Amino acid sequence: MLLAFDVGNTNAVLGVFKDGKLIHNWRMETDNNKSADEYGMLISQLFAYSGLDMKDVEDVIISTVVPSILFTLQHLSMKYFGRKAIVIEPGIKTGLLIKYDNPKQVGSDRIVNAVAAHAKYDGPLIIIDLGTATTFCAVTKNAEYLGGTIAPGLKISSEALFKMTAQLPKVELEEPGKVICRNTIQSMQSGLVYGHMGMVEFIVARMKKELKEIGGCDDEPKVIATGGLASMISEGTDCIDVVDKMLTLEGLSIIYEKNKQQNSKQRKVDPCELETLD
Repeated sequence: MLLAFDVGNTNAVLGVFKDGKLIHNWRMETDNNKSADEYGMLISQLFAYSGLDMKDVEDVIISTVVPSILFTLQHLSMKYFGRKAIVIEPGIKTGLLIKYDNPKQVGSDRIVNAVAAHAKYDGPLIIIDLGTATTFCAVTKNAEYLGGTIAPGLKISSEALFKMTAQLPKVELEEPGKVICRNTIQSMQSGLVYGHMGMVEFIVARMKKELKEIGGCDDEPKVIATGGLASMISEGTDCIDVVDKMLTLEGLSIIYEKNKQQNSKQRKVDPCELETLD
């Protein structure tokens, strides 16, 4: 089995693959203060609850946009699974041609999403990840990653309203059903949710136009949305074709298959190395 980690700023999603198929997944809060042992015990409980055995994990792959947690997860992989994890970082095989000015600056989650989306839906593509940040990525039919847009996510915007104003409260992120609202909470919900929907529609329309200009293809791009808030935003827009919640985990599995033979023997942990970890 393969254990995949998709670690964002707010949440971490774990997935277990068997023979290339996702059989279990869990979502937890990203916590920089947890040690490798604390994460190990938590994963042990999740496995036990799902009827899985940690001894069956043959390899680990990690994608994270939180550099401070990477060492902890690498330590976890070595101590609890006896493997040095494959990490999504510059130099890993993805099958994409990255056309960013500096490819090293592209977030690993954006690359993983692009790999999965192109494998599943071909191209051209616009991929929207609605997480802590809302990211938009453009990919051509020939698997060229052209770049995209990064905007504050819904939760960031909501927190900013609460923290930077004297009288506005925290609100639940849900649709109020109207934009002419008669109380503060619904007015905030309307601005946050419908404002985000409007942003998504505008950026997607602009990206479609630019893809035709610079992507060299007249085919209509397919728009794929993922992330925790994808379903809610998709319901209020007409521009999203597919909501794929497991896109990032599936991308990790695809990248793993491209890289699993590389340095496989060197990634096995010698028992002597484990003694230096504690």
